[in-house]
Amino acid sequence: MTNSILAYQKYIGQEIEKLTIPSSPKNLYDPISYFLNIGGKRMRPVLTLMGCELFNADYKIAKHAALTVELFHNFSLIHDDIMDEAPLRRGNETVHQKWNVNIGILSGDALLIIAYQQLSKYEPSILAQLLPLINQTAIEVCEGQQYDMDFETKQDVSIDQYLQMIKFKTAVLLGCSLKMGAIVGGANENDANELYNFGVNLGIAFQLQDDILDVYADQDKFGKQVGGDIIANKKTYLLIKAFEDANSFQKNELNLLILEQDLVKKVAAVKSLYSDLDIKSKTEQKMNDFYDIALQNLDAIQISNDKKQPLLDLAHFLMGREN
Repeated sequence: MTNSILAYQKYIGQEIEKLTIPSSPKNLYDPISYFLNIGGKRMRPVLTLMGCELFNADYKIAKHAALTVELFHNFSLIHDDIMDEAPLRRGNETVHQKWNVNIGILSGDALLIIAYQQLSKYEPSILAQLLPLINQTAIEVCEGQQYDMDFETKQDVSIDQYLQMIKFKTAVLLGCSLKMGAIVGGANENDANELYNFGVNLGIAFQLQDDILDVYADQDKFGKQVGGDIIANKKTYLLIKAFEDANSFQKNELNLLILEQDLVKKVAAVKSLYSDLDIKSKTEQKMNDFYDIALQNLDAIQISNDKKQPLLDLAHFLMGREN
């Protein structure tokens, strides 16, 4: 499975290198070339290629759809970094840090247009199916980002609101990536929709897993600061569930811990409260619920199980499952 993913990633990397990015004006296009060259896992275009190969032996016919989702994703990252005032992306300076905010905004805009140019290479019958899908996904990603920003100051975020936010901000683009590949590969409408739902539900499960790992992962393996969400008072599923299940005394304690300046004490105390409320296992249960629904979506696709195996392997890999 790993070798096949690497092969897809290599192919997409080569196709990105082949893109003709104009040289002038330099301050518009150099940031785009720079950002595309700093890499990333390219998982979304990989999903597009896999979605196509599920129904068609030649995954390369989905090249332009795969490039569309990758370029769109990178556009969103450039703008997200500006909104987050992030200095680094993938260990490199962010575009607005290396140039400036105005250049970051405009280069991101241009990258979005380049993404749509890739889509326009398909014949009208295919384009008529792809365009509404990417348009709907794009607006939902923007809505998800806005919900996420709103939640920073909103006091009473519900579980349903949080799940909607991560669905729009993260999961719908995974579903879109797979469905675009399926459409190009000639899938029927029902199978394409089941594949979309597989991607969305897997994406939600994956984000819930990330929430759990942020608190409970091995620091040496996680790749970022464990407890970072607690330190930042980020409204993750765990924190929202804790407030939902806490008694009045525990809610008061949580509210005081949000103001705690001793970060080591803060992380330890919040984790202790999570333990008292059994928050980790409750979050794992919700994660497993979405994962199981994703597997049901994949099972419902009317093709042979051996063709589905690469996607099943990928799901197991993303969720850290053994089988």
